Order: sequence, then structure tokens, then C-alpha cells
Amino acid sequence: MKIEIRVLVNGREIDAAVKPNQTLLEWLRDDLRLRGSREGCGVGVCGSCTVLVDGRPVSSCLMLATNAEGKEIQTIEGLAPGDDLDPVQQAFLEHSAFQCGYCTSGMIMATKALMASNPKPTEEEVRDYLSGNICRCGTYQEVMAAIKSLCEKNA
Repeated sequence: MKIEIRVLVNGREIDAAVKPNQTLLEWLRDDLRLRGSREGCGVGVCGSCTVLVDGRPVSSCLMLATNAEGKEIQTIEGLAPGDDLDPVQQAFLEHSAFQCGYCTSGMIMATKALMASNPKPTEEEVRDYLSGNICRCGTYQEVMAAIKSLCEKNA
């Protein structure tokens, strides 16, 4: 048995039939071949699978694809048009805010949501907002530098 859903993914309307127990992450990666979001822990703790659902960061490993019905989903693949990077991606690149890259897409998506809701967050607000995104390589200082540069551009 499958359930029909209609979802806006990276600006494209998609009609799909999904399994009732299929997570949003599984659907994005397996069916839509959007592999930028990754499963790290599978229990919503690490943040590697973070995507934006109606502009808010969500652990896609915890959300069922059926719950995406009528929603707007943005993944790392839909963040920047063409060859241009999104300002958040550019800041992460300029400050080398990644090593292995496993957490990077989730960290960027969470940062994108943070900057949309609060263009000039304090360091404490950034740390609180990104507390659900874990980097096993320890690039937290570089991530903070990237976000600080974004805040300075918003000044």
C-alpha cells in the first residue's frame, strides 16, 4: 500500500506515492535521488539529515514522507541556483567550515534557517540554534567564523 502526496521540493511540485512508514530522508535520497542530506544517527540527534520544511529545520530521518503532504521542502541541492553558491554555502567555503563534509549539508541548512529568522544572532543564539547539529571533525570554530561573517554582511 502506498499513499499519494503532493509536495514542493526545491521549487518543483512533485506528486508521489510513498510507503506509510517511509521517512522523508529515505524518500528524498532513494526516490528523488537528492543525496545531500545524510543519515548519521537515525534518531534525530546529529543533524546530518536536516532539511527545511516550510522554512524550518527538520530532522528528515524522523519525519514521515506522508507528513510532507502540502509542504515546501528545501534540501541542500535546492539552496543555490545554477553555479552560484548561496551566501551561507559561500561563507562555509571561505572559512573552511567542514572537514569530512558529512554534517555540512545539515549544518548549512540549519544556518540558513537561523539567518532567515535572525539575521544578526549572538554567539549564544547561534550555539543554541545549532545545538542539534553535531560535527564529529570538530569544525565548530570555523562554523562560528562563517556565521559571524554572514552577520557582518547583514550589518
